[in-house]
Amino acid sequence: MIHGRFQPFHLGHLEYMRGAAERCDELWVGITNPDPARVRPEESDPVRHLPESNPYSYGERMLMVKAAARDLGLGHERLHVIPFPVNEPELWAAYVPEGITQFLRLFSAWGGEKQERLLAAGYEVVILDEGAEKALSGADVRQALRTGGDWESLVPAGVAGVLRELDRAAVRSS
Repeated sequence: MIHGRFQPFHLGHLEYMRGAAERCDELWVGITNPDPARVRPEESDPVRHLPESNPYSYGERMLMVKAAARDLGLGHERLHVIPFPVNEPELWAAYVPEGITQFLRLFSAWGGEKQERLLAAGYEVVILDEGAEKALSGADVRQALRTGGDWESLVPAGVAGVLRELDRAAVRSS
């Protein structure tokens, strides 16, 4: 299982997905912060709970994850997308299959915090790309989207299509 906010899903997330998919028969993708009313501040990542850090709904992010999986050639029979309330470990058993392996990339104190929580909950944790440095963040993509920068080069092609469609839908509804 991989998990993240995917605000939006970008090329770094695609590498995360690819690394995990290469190591398992079925890939579970947990979308964190699925319910904006339940998002909590995290000391190890002080901006992750802010509304401007979470512009996309769970459903919009699910569409992005599925589009990215198609870009990788990861068929729907191998992909399961679920809500993953990362801030509420007591709820994980309601969403995550027992015995599933958790794949992580460790780029920050928040990554270390997630690793500790997952291990404490009894999950096997596999670190992908150990020692690698984060090259891209959702904040970079959101900034490019806000300023009219080249955001399309930062996301998988399928996700770019989803984001363009969301933008068209927003224009139609305003």
